[in-house]
Amino acid sequence: MTNTQEIIYRAWRKQNALFYCVLKPLSWLFALTSLLRRKAYALGLLKTHALSAPVIIIGNIHVGGSGKTPVVIWLVEQLKQQGFHPGVISRGYGGNVKLPTAVHANSNPKQVGDEPVLIANRCDCPIFVGANRVHVGLELLKAHPNCNVIISDDGLQHYRLKRDLEIAVIDAETYLKNARLLPAGSLREPMSRLRTVHAVIKNGQENSEDRHPAPVRNAYPMQLIGAQFYNLADPTLKASAADFKRKSIKAMAGIGNPARFFEHLRQLGLNFSSSSFEDHHAFTAADLAQLECDVLLMTEKDAVKCKPFAQPHHWVLPIQAKIDGDLMQLVLNKLRSRKH
Repeated sequence: MTNTQEIIYRAWRKQNALFYCVLKPLSWLFALTSLLRRKAYALGLLKTHALSAPVIIIGNIHVGGSGKTPVVIWLVEQLKQQGFHPGVISRGYGGNVKLPTAVHANSNPKQVGDEPVLIANRCDCPIFVGANRVHVGLELLKAHPNCNVIISDDGLQHYRLKRDLEIAVIDAETYLKNARLLPAGSLREPMSRLRTVHAVIKNGQENSEDRHPAPVRNAYPMQLIGAQFYNLADPTLKASAADFKRKSIKAMAGIGNPARFFEHLRQLGLNFSSSSFEDHHAFTAADLAQLECDVLLMTEKDAVKCKPFAQPHHWVLPIQAKIDGDLMQLVLNKLRSRKH
């Protein structure tokens, strides 16, 4: 993360009034540009491209992490249980590939991105990344013609790709804290955009004091669960929080919302000191070496980048999405309507 980015993120978190006044005119320009772009696609002035398989978008309207990747993994698993053959496409943030590229469990996160590699480790399905999601989807379907549904990890604002279902994932605790458009805030699109998607997944516990003037429809609560750790150097080794008692513990996270991971660990009864890194941070052996402790805890997303220099005291906490309600029924209804 550059110094400029850190200054901006800090100003967003603190709701800096002077910062907002300076950037507010730019937010107006961003809002106008975003509106005109959406209208151009809606009116057909800019062309959308459909794939031969239905497309489900898992995205958000905020910059930063909201919990999309666990939702993608959950949806892949649910679809496979229903007999579908899903594939996943992604921009591959944190990587450097531009052309459509297949991702495998042993792919280099520096090339294809950390989140796609994580998905590849968790899901047995085709995964492709690249700068142009239309081209990425076409290449995935060309390589895997039996794939009958495409899940786009992010891409809510990538309107070139025609979609059959839009699911927005929001951080229930923070999504109302900075409801300002870029660059004065973290919003990619106005809050009203949540009323146009087919479903909204609210990650975490919503603050009862927060009230949005226009509540979103089709909202589904989600919790991220997980209590068993595995050893990064030897994944066959498992442990619970109780196994780490009476040891010096440190936890690190280079994700969009590190505080959520640290709170999850506290809920497991762990006492530790924490270190936060920027989202998609390219970890090095030196980063981890400076965190001296008996036990170093990390997320799965960070683990795929730390695996080359794993040590016996490095432990990973896998998490799963638990989504309440009948979201899967909504997805199935949409997919079935595409067939007719």
